[in-house]
Amino acid sequence: MNPRPVRAGNDKVIVTCALTGAGDTVGKSEHVPVTPEQIAASAIEAANAGAAVVHIHVRDLDTGQGSRDVALYRDVVRRVRESGVDVVVNLTAGMGGDLVLDDEDPLKPVDGTDLVNAHDRLPHVEELLPDICTLDCGSLNFGEGHQLYVSTPDMLRAGAKRIQELGVKPELEIFDTGQLWLATTLIEEGLIDAPPLFQLCMGIPYGAPANPELLQTMVNMLPDGAQWASFAIGRNQLPWVAHAALLGGHVRVGLEDNLYLAKGVKATNGQLVERAVRIVEDLGGAIASPADARELLGLREAARA
Repeated sequence: MNPRPVRAGNDKVIVTCALTGAGDTVGKSEHVPVTPEQIAASAIEAANAGAAVVHIHVRDLDTGQGSRDVALYRDVVRRVRESGVDVVVNLTAGMGGDLVLDDEDPLKPVDGTDLVNAHDRLPHVEELLPDICTLDCGSLNFGEGHQLYVSTPDMLRAGAKRIQELGVKPELEIFDTGQLWLATTLIEEGLIDAPPLFQLCMGIPYGAPANPELLQTMVNMLPDGAQWASFAIGRNQLPWVAHAALLGGHVRVGLEDNLYLAKGVKATNGQLVERAVRIVEDLGGAIASPADARELLGLREAARA
């Protein structure tokens, strides 16, 4: 199959900024936002720098760790919406899939486990009706030790059906080729409305490695008519903007995935977006506005009410 072309001319590249994530990064950079006020301000900064979409996690105010607290999401989204800055809101729905096993007794979950069913991962989506929410399309050995991310086929079917009922666009987060297979099965079963939106997530141990040839293979596996983006973590984040754009995809940057603008230079979300915009434009691409993103992704009016 021939590679898909670089986006250029009237083809618009959507820049997503993943603002904070849920990883243990708060102590590694003073720029990682923690409070709702900081996360919302970072979203506005990213939008003003050229991001059409902001991907939002929230963090516990005391520990700085990732949280599923609906009140925190409510506060962030209110601040963003009331700011008057136009940006597409993408809320994570991946929290609630963490399982950490005991070394001696694998049937015994230990500290760090936060495992709930598909519907219990969605109360903030049900209340706030963002434009987009994520759907992590499979289980994964997540890093070292005994930590797993759990998202079974039936959990995904239940989550996809509920997201579809709400009129929210699911971003199908893909961490390996088997997850891409499963996501296309959900589409075939009618649980994902057209156009499907894929996020190809590269370099997360132990999912798909950040290998450009593998990215090309995964792009070739996408169904016709799909919209897709890709990102890689750490030092690969900014080069990956070029890889994704050259294959005809959208791009993602942000402090969820990378803390640095250059070696030893800590970044803000706005700076990472500015760099991504420059890379895309230097390659001959055009940056999508939030209105462009809504049109490209087929976002429903109900999800933006």
